This record gives sequence, structure tokens and C-alpha cells, in this order.
Amino acid sequence: MRRFFTSESVTEGHPDKVCDSIADSILDELLRMDPHARSAIECCAAYNTLFLTGEVSCRGKVDYEAVARRVIREIGYDTGDFAYDKCNIIELIHGQSADIALGVNASAEKKAGGTDYDLLGAGDQGMMFGFACRETEELMPLPIMLAHKLARRLTEVRKSGELAYLRPDGKTQVTVEYDDKTPVRVDTVVVSTQHAEEIPQDKIAADMKKHVIDAVIPAALLDEKTRYLINPTGKFVIGGPEGDSGLTGRKIVVDTYGGRCPHGGGAFSGKDATKVDRSAAYMARYICKNLVAAGIADEVELQVAYAIGVARPVSVFVDTFGTGRLPDDEIAEIVKKEFDLRPAAIIEALSLNRPAYAATAAYGHFGREEFTWERTDRAEALRSYLTKERSAR
Repeated sequence: MRRFFTSESVTEGHPDKVCDSIADSILDELLRMDPHARSAIECCAAYNTLFLTGEVSCRGKVDYEAVARRVIREIGYDTGDFAYDKCNIIELIHGQSADIALGVNASAEKKAGGTDYDLLGAGDQGMMFGFACRETEELMPLPIMLAHKLARRLTEVRKSGELAYLRPDGKTQVTVEYDDKTPVRVDTVVVSTQHAEEIPQDKIAADMKKHVIDAVIPAALLDEKTRYLINPTGKFVIGGPEGDSGLTGRKIVVDTYGGRCPHGGGAFSGKDATKVDRSAAYMARYICKNLVAAGIADEVELQVAYAIGVARPVSVFVDTFGTGRLPDDEIAEIVKKEFDLRPAAIIEALSLNRPAYAATAAYGHFGREEFTWERTDRAEALRSYLTKERSAR
């Protein structure tokens, strides 16, 4: 059966990603001062103004405005009304709610005499998803990985000066054709990139094909039927927050699996690891990637759900879409046995109380080897369950 699936990505200069980058850079500064800092930062960028809001608890003082201006400069907004040294910044950041802190600082289990890992309760209720599959070496879906690599390449050729007329804002999209579950070709590539006004569209199209698309997408996936849609509106000069408002957490599908897997929890950026929206989603990816690397399944979706103030998840659900070497309910039991899903245990296992979040803000939170939740160090131990199953037969 032939089918098509599409995923998109955006560059770090996209207005939503500008906000994500600022929020996560502020989080990193808080963690440098206090590994136990709490943060839920939200940013909104509109035309010439940036709003910083949210709640913070930290044994130290961060210059939020200075961090924001540094990030805007590093992204490349050094001209126009949203330039790093020209934009207005309005700061409305306050302390963490005492009511929320009650449940986070001491979980229901800890209050009942639990262990140290019961110290932290989940920062909110909700369900989080993880996913992994064999389509790429990163064990990620092919459409989102190609879209991310195209977006990152747009930034690379801009910042290196190879295509100096490019500007920070940009979007990419890739449609992959599948034969049943096997990706066989790229059907459509969409690239929209901000540019200097004087550059003609035919040059932009030629440069995007040569320096971006052909540099990223394997030639074997492209053919004479592949469509290329480059700056489809015909012009993209006004970009960033001057062209469209930006908001923290508005690109959650870009951040995760490109629509291939549900996204049940909230956004990631600006949140410390006591927020299971972020930490449990990272842990779920870690578990799924190790399950696939172990050969237990070729495709795994994992859902975990929490109640605010309670350390242990209220449910664990596994779906292998018929690819599991073990029944899905047995795999769920393996997950509960082998992985500690309490927030304090997740933070320790994945080293989430250190300043390493700014790098996650653009080009996806998953499928990048530099992150701790992308390790496959549990695969060998999980593989033993397949040996046990064969022995039982």
C-alpha cells in the first residue's frame, strides 16, 4: 500500500523558535546558579517588542533582558525593529506559586514515608508520549529528520556566509512516500527562506536546490517526479517577529516526531525538569529508543500519565503497531520494571538538572546524539527479555 506522510521544521530564526531559544537560555542561566532552580518561562515576540513572563524559583539573580538580547543577536537579528539592541523588552517574571510547590517539593508518596526518589511529585497532571522506529539511523521517522536537517542547513549556509543574502527566518517541509511501512522516495520538498530584498527568486530557488536540498537529502530518495516548492509566495523579505508574532511552545509537533506520534503534554521550552511535560517526554523517548535498539520492536509508542503532586505515573501504555517480538502488555510491564518513572529518578538518570537546554530549542528535541535521552545504553539489558522468551518456548 502506497501512502504519503509529511513533517515540517523551522529555523532558529522563526519567531516561535526565537521565543523557545530565549526561554531555554534563561533556564540554563538559572541552572548555572542553582541546579534545583524551578522555571516556567513564557516568551512572546511581536513586531518590535518581546514579552518575558512566567514563574521562577532560584537561589540567584539572572539578568533576563541581557540573556534575551544575547540570544536575539546570536540568532542573527541585528537589523530592523526587532534587532537585539533596538527591540523593547517587557519583563513580567514572578516567583513560583506556593500551591504548586506544595505538591512538587514533597510528593504524596514522600509524605507517606517514601524514599528519596519520592521527594519530587509531578509538577502537573497530563500524559506524555515517546516514540522510536527503524526508519533512520537515529531511530526517528524519516520526514521529520529530513525537515530538521534542511532547516539546520539553511542556518549553516547563512551563518557561514555561503549564502550571505539569507536572513534568519525559515521553514522546511518534506513529504515522504511509503510502500506500506518502508520509505521509498521523497515526493515533495518545501523550503521557505527569508532573504535580502534585491535577490531574485530564480537565484534563491537554484541555490536552495544546490546548497541545501541536494546537500541534505540522499540522491536515492529523489527522482524526476519529486516536487520542489521554494518560497511559494514568491517573496519572503519581512520575517521574524516583524512578520509574524512568536510564542513559546507553539511548535510542539516540530519539537517531537513531526506528527507521527501524539503529543499529549504541554510544551518543553522554558520548563525545568520537575515539569513532567518535559522530563517524562524525554524519558519516554529514551525508553522507546532502547526498546527498538534492543530488537524488542521495530516501532514503539509509549504513553505515561501523571497526577500533580504524585511521583509515580498513574498509567503506562505501549503500542508496537504489530512489530513487537513480545506482546505489548508484556513490554509495558518490562518498562515499569526496568525504568523508574518518578520525576526525581528521571532527573538523575538523564542528568536533567544541568544547563543543557538552549541546544534543544531548535531543530528538534529528539534524534540528536548529544542529548542524554538519545543513549541506547539500556538496549543490551532489554535484549535479555527476548532470550528469556525464546528459552521459555
